[in-house]
Amino acid sequence: MALLYKADPVRGQHWQALFAEHAPDIEWRAWPDIGNPEEIEYLAAWTAPDDVAQVLPNLKVLFALSAGVDQLDLSRLPPDLPVVRLLDPGITRGMCEYASWAVLSLHRDMLRYRQQQVARCWQAHLLQPAANRRIGVMGLGTQAQQILATLAPLGFALSGWARSARHLPGVKCYAGEEQLPDFLGQCDILLCVLPLTEQTQGILDRQLFAQLPKGAALINMGRGGHLVEADLLAALDSGQLSGAVLDVLQEEPAPPHHPFWTHPQIVLTPHIAAMTQPQSAFGVLLENIRRFERGEPMLGEVDRTLGY
Repeated sequence: MALLYKADPVRGQHWQALFAEHAPDIEWRAWPDIGNPEEIEYLAAWTAPDDVAQVLPNLKVLFALSAGVDQLDLSRLPPDLPVVRLLDPGITRGMCEYASWAVLSLHRDMLRYRQQQVARCWQAHLLQPAANRRIGVMGLGTQAQQILATLAPLGFALSGWARSARHLPGVKCYAGEEQLPDFLGQCDILLCVLPLTEQTQGILDRQLFAQLPKGAALINMGRGGHLVEADLLAALDSGQLSGAVLDVLQEEPAPPHHPFWTHPQIVLTPHIAAMTQPQSAFGVLLENIRRFERGEPMLGEVDRTLGY
């Protein structure tokens, strides 16, 4: 059997070495040198080739090399082709690190202190205890649950919102559209880790910002498509929001003229909250291949009706 890799070629070399050492029975191939396409049963990729059914006629599983699959057009894939997202523990650790840094930066007023440094202004401001700072997380999947568990020892008041009801220790959980206003009304810092679907496209908009306490802050670690960028600028300019940490944008990389580059109340990072690491992800991918071969359910298989 053969596996075709279609993603970053540098990291691909690490993947190839791991397969050679631990799974020599699986032939490794790298796009675009696919060899005989009829021999390829597995595709590990960031995006799929156009007309994948014609290009790879015997493809059995598409493994997305990411925690989400919104970069894939699921409607163009064969309906019976399993699509599996990557449950890489390295991604989870990275997300927790980034979330902790972003929350603490906003909590400790680092955007203001950065502006003061540029202005050569030495001025202290009142410190807010963590217990008085309310952190709300939108999306309560695996990543969000680990982020909340990482933040818990710091003493913040934690809450979470999802489409369906969840119960997490130490977290006040809200569910559904009817409970969204109550959730938003008590978020001093709102962190988005929702999957990007038709329902969540543009969810971070003017109407949502208006329901947050005045002076709240935003962290977007989901996808650029969650955020209506013009609405964020308006909310910052009006004082409804005090700051934002953004790891994702509608267009990546951000063009040179993008207003987020120079906005004093925005910290912008180039989609680096977490990255797939071959060393930590390899075992997960290989285990799913073995599960498929044994006829067992794979971990992270996407529900096409939900989009994640």
